[in-house]
Amino acid sequence: MPKRVLVAEDEPNIATSLKFILGRAGFEVDVRNDGGAALDAILDQVPDVLVLDVMLPTLDGYEILRRLRANPRTADLPVLMLTAKGQREDRETAMDVGASMFITKPFSNGDIVAAVEKLAASDAA
Repeated sequence: MPKRVLVAEDEPNIATSLKFILGRAGFEVDVRNDGGAALDAILDQVPDVLVLDVMLPTLDGYEILRRLRANPRTADLPVLMLTAKGQREDRETAMDVGASMFITKPFSNGDIVAAVEKLAASDAA
């Protein structure tokens, strides 16, 4: 059974690209383009891995991650944060609120697939 990945990304081209490359790598991929919708989808059916953009409408990625880490059902959910904001303080904030990994945009397809595969494997352990 393929691992489920939820992608929370509001930029349509990036969301489509992530869905394609992760799907091609064997993952079942669902996409939400709004922070509130992403949080609802996660709480409805917890994915194996979350790929989370920082800047989203309604709720930003940091707030989503804070809420997930505070909830016992999602406290250990592997989360890959994606952001165009690559400054050190952005990375530190992401790690402080509980990101499992952090990748800046633009990213390579190989890096994304490798990161999601690593997080999905750690979830299975």
